[in-house]
Amino acid sequence: MEISGIISALVIGIVIGVLGRLVVPGRQRIGILWTILVGIVAALLGSALAAALGVGDTNGVDWVEWLIQIALAALGVAALDRSKVGR
Repeated sequence: MEISGIISALVIGIVIGVLGRLVVPGRQRIGILWTILVGIVAALLGSALAAALGVGDTNGVDWVEWLIQIALAALGVAALDRSKVGR
């Protein structure tokens, strides 16, 4: 992977993490670095899942892929927040 691919994955991960955090209702007790990390993981997993479902590369904007990524980020943020509350 080239440096431009890594940088774009980080930027997309930040956006996906923030959008996933906005989807989860209430206040989350996790920091911005955890949000970014969850977003990066959700972006990578969402891209792989969208490719497996055959909706990863379409003409125009890949709305289904974005929705999958945001949903995964929301699940990750909620799960991480719930694990932090239990401590």
